[in-house]
Amino acid sequence: MYGRILVPTDGSVGVDRAIEHAVDLAATHDATLHAVYVVNTAGFASLPMETSWDGLNNVLRSEGEEAIDRVRDLAAKRNVPVEGAVRDGTPSGEIVRYANAIGADLIVMGTHGRGGIDRLLLGSVAERVVRTASVPVLTVRVGEATDDEDGDAETTAETVASEGETPAPEDETADPESETTEPDAVEGEDADARA
Repeated sequence: MYGRILVPTDGSVGVDRAIEHAVDLAATHDATLHAVYVVNTAGFASLPMETSWDGLNNVLRSEGEEAIDRVRDLAAKRNVPVEGAVRDGTPSGEIVRYANAIGADLIVMGTHGRGGIDRLLLGSVAERVVRTASVPVLTVRVGEATDDEDGDAETTAETVASEGETPAPEDETADPESETTEPDAVEGEDADARA
């Protein structure tokens, strides 16, 4: 079912949850894991002209290589092969372009699950990828994870969507205190009408 799984990484510790989920899927499906780190060159536009863009780009690319190495380390525990790339550009656009270039069957990526004003002001790379990717996208909540009694991080798959589809409605048995919101939900819409 999945021969090539793409996992974008920003190098943060929180994204390990998404990477581990992608590694598990790759091991289960005997797939190759592709890791991508995107140097957000759009952020360079706000820097003063005297700033050395080359020096900054080199530092960020080095951080990207370290992030890819982290994916390799996590995947090695399950004998999952990893191919990695560091790309320049806008994160959501480069993730989708890279997925198309490698013929990815699935994108597994982390999301902070922001809602409301935070999502409006900060945007969501994961949301833009879900809306523009031509392959299914599985998002895994990262960041403010809570550990269960055994100390293992709980993985919450939020969304699997394909191009032209809206994200699936949340499971009615899901945690009612979840911070996620459905971007396409209509205020006042009767829940029974959606089912």
